[in-house]
Amino acid sequence: MTFTTVLIIIIATGSVIAGILLIKQSASKFELSKAQQDKVERRKAQQLEKDKEQE
Repeated sequence: MTFTTVLIIIIATGSVIAGILLIKQSASKFELSKAQQDKVERRKAQQLEKDKEQE
């Protein structure tokens, strides 16, 4: 393999690893308040009702 090929492989591998680390770093859990959780549950129930009506 030539130097250029090796360099391209190293750069590609580094880019993939950097992308994975960036995604891991930016991924964070978030906590919903009780009111927000209730709102999500109500919206979910509404969507399920709409889905049943459409069937």
